[in-house]
Parts: sequence; structure tokens; C-alpha cells
Amino acid sequence: MKFSVTVTLKKDVLDPQGKVVQNTLINMGMKNLKGIRQGKHFEIDVDEIDQVSAEKKVDEICKKLLVNLIIEDYKINKI
Repeated sequence: MKFSVTVTLKKDVLDPQGKVVQNTLINMGMKNLKGIRQGKHFEIDVDEIDQVSAEKKVDEICKKLLVNLIIEDYKINKI
């Protein structure tokens, strides 16, 4: 079973990389750009038949390694 995990900085956390990309695009003429936030994307394939069990395993992976829960949020989607 395959899952997509998107990790983003929490809204209150400054995103210096996103700010650099935003400023560069504005300098390239994208004047109506309101904002850009940078994140991470993972595709995780779990050898599990039960969707609830598989999603729990992916959630555990996120909490143990992929996400810094202090400054990041994450979203899991089945693909």
C-alpha cells in the first residue's frame, strides 16, 4: 500500500528557503506572488493489506524520523 507524506513548516516558523525562492521569483518579474513555503515530500510503500494498520505504520515512521514535530506539520494521503 502506497502513501504520500507532505511535511511543511508550521505557519509560525520562519521559512528562509521559501523566502529566498519568493524574492528570486519577484526579482524575475512575478510581482503578484503572495508567498512561497518550502517543504518535503515522501512516497512510502508499506507491505500491509489493512489500510488502517498501514497508515499507523506510516504515521509512526513520520513521528520517529521524517518530521520534527516541534516545527513541522505533516499530512498522509493514500495513493
